[in-house]
Amino acid sequence: MPLHKMTMAEFLAWEEEQPERHEFYRGETYAMVGGTLRHNRVILNLASRIGDHLDGTPCQVFAENVKAELSEGFLYPDVMVTCGKAEAGDEQTITDPKLVIEVLSPSTRGYDKRDKFILYRTLPSLREYVLIDTTKRQVEVFTLAEAGAWLLTDQTGTGELVLGSIDLKLSMALVFKGVESGAA
Repeated sequence: MPLHKMTMAEFLAWEEEQPERHEFYRGETYAMVGGTLRHNRVILNLASRIGDHLDGTPCQVFAENVKAELSEGFLYPDVMVTCGKAEAGDEQTITDPKLVIEVLSPSTRGYDKRDKFILYRTLPSLREYVLIDTTKRQVEVFTLAEAGAWLLTDQTGTGELVLGSIDLKLSMALVFKGVESGAA
């Protein structure tokens, strides 16, 4: 980690030279931890099925290695959807995610549920935030409602993941396809 606080532009230039990913907020950098096979499998399941669902629309899905840009920093969502333009270019960041999905890890669970959600809520484009615990197979969906309130729907026992922001219903069997049940 650098010894001094950086600007956002300095961070982008610095991170290009780093072997691992870092999140950044208000001048501070935070190293990203590696995920488990279970974590990665769920991310790939979601990204591939959401990508298929979005074919032919102006929306795109991105997974893990694309940054969401905030007013004072950058975060790496596990999965995010943007409807800003139909084709990807050389941009390094997404500024208008409509949907963000975080697949929880034991080391980041609290951060994803509290701090990260607070930061993502500063994005005017965000309509849905999803937290998935792969070990417990717990799925929580936060949806932006009227007057800026975020409504929680626990979809854990429902049999399907419903993402209203992109009009998608996906069976939980597909979300967790290839993933062992219970603790690893």
